[in-house]
Amino acid sequence: MRHGIAGRKLGVTSTHRLAMFRNLAHALLKHEQITTTLPKAKELRPVAEKLITLGKKGGLANRRLAHAQLRDDVIVTKLFTTLADRYKGRAGGYTRVLKAGVRYGDAADMAVIELIERDPDAKGLDSGPVAETADAEDET
Repeated sequence: MRHGIAGRKLGVTSTHRLAMFRNLAHALLKHEQITTTLPKAKELRPVAEKLITLGKKGGLANRRLAHAQLRDDVIVTKLFTTLADRYKGRAGGYTRVLKAGVRYGDAADMAVIELIERDPDAKGLDSGPVAETADAEDET
């Protein structure tokens, strides 16, 4: 019997799970909306909400706890400034999980997890090299 054992194993080791949720939380806070499988999205929700609560509380100790989880100064700064101000009046429920059909390759249930009152401009921001446009090539 699994009494008192919370969380899905997701078919990976515990260290892989820890790293995966760090990466998913980092991506969610950076882009404010990500697409992943439904079980991962449901398990990511408490991780992200606890991080946002740390940001709302503020303080050096909470900043260090968030940095230990996220390991990125830019995202921690965003968490403690932008997101903390945005959710100042909200007592929880900072994320939303929407079902997004099934994945073509293996028919896995997909979901979109996003922050409530998200900034649409944050989606895809700083996600890789920017492709040159045709206008820039014409100038050279």
